[in-house]
Amino acid sequence: MTYTDASLDALRRAGDELADATVAELFERGEVGKFNSLMRYVSTAGAPLPDGLPAVAREYLEATRTPPSWVDWAEMEKARLFFIDNNVHISTALAFASMPACYLVQRGAKLLSATHGLQYPSKRMAETGQFTVHLMQPDAFEAGGRFIPAAQKVRLLHASIRHHLVRENRWDTAAHGTPICQEDMIGGQMLFSLHVLDSLHRLGIHMSTEGAEAYYYAWRVVGAMLGVDQSAVPQTLDEARQFLDLYMVRHMGPSEEGIQLTRQLIDLYEEVVPGTFFDPVVSALIRHLIGDTCADWLHVPRTPWDTVVKAVPHLLGVLETVEDRSPLGAWALDRLGHLTTILELSSLTRGRVMHYAIPETLQKDYGMSDAVPRTRRWIPPAATV
Repeated sequence: MTYTDASLDALRRAGDELADATVAELFERGEVGKFNSLMRYVSTAGAPLPDGLPAVAREYLEATRTPPSWVDWAEMEKARLFFIDNNVHISTALAFASMPACYLVQRGAKLLSATHGLQYPSKRMAETGQFTVHLMQPDAFEAGGRFIPAAQKVRLLHASIRHHLVRENRWDTAAHGTPICQEDMIGGQMLFSLHVLDSLHRLGIHMSTEGAEAYYYAWRVVGAMLGVDQSAVPQTLDEARQFLDLYMVRHMGPSEEGIQLTRQLIDLYEEVVPGTFFDPVVSALIRHLIGDTCADWLHVPRTPWDTVVKAVPHLLGVLETVEDRSPLGAWALDRLGHLTTILELSSLTRGRVMHYAIPETLQKDYGMSDAVPRTRRWIPPAATV
């Protein structure tokens, strides 16, 4: 598959017909509040839908309650094992690379500024973290799993943002395209998959090609469940590189919204880091992972830790060596990674569960568990631009 400006322009105009129609009818009938109240208690797959749920919502939930028929479950299990083996590294990449990269997309930052995202940065990060944790559970797609209901709600959340911004004439569709359009949904999918893999590579994490491909595959499944047009989605990591390079060249740059979002992100994680001595590590790690030019666009502060943080790959290499040579060490590090991820998520959520409700208004202002042989290390696809 080859991507061009013309093909991405077409994706920029497209939304999500099923979710958009569902949300439009819920608002037209004044049933959004009822839907949110009832769906607050539907958090696991296979749970009976509550009585009184609006008919259009029931139809949507029935139509989206199963994963795509083409899912390769063996590949999804590889992705889950890859996540278990790298959960802290993946969480780090999501927080310190993928989120700032989202803020580099000027219209994406502008869209976030038109929602409650600016007021509640911890909520935005907690929703992302919780969503990823749900995805990588063994029962994610089975009865009792939490991922499918979360995906159903996030898809409606995106549709409600499109509904509000267009209806209230607060979005210039001629200049910016449809809000949360297909181009941006695929772009987001790339930032949470390929860009994460790039960041792990930059951190010196050893990954097999099989593990990297499986992780990317899992996010293709996620995209399908969030309403992404699969005929337009990159099928391979090489195609993903072409799409992401073109997408970022088209849309990345400095913006006031991006600067504000990044400042909030840094403040948030400095609160999570114990004490104040290590606070500059947050900015240093972001700068290391996204590069100086992008960091300067987002006004990421330069700190004395900028040089120190470059030693992180060497430290991680030592930990990987321990993991490779000791089954007990591998078990201990995996458990530590799991606990760190849960602690980080609980700090962001303040112990609460994120419910992904449809916003009724918008603000008025703007592996694999086995060791990866060093000779089989994944190499990122070359840049295309």
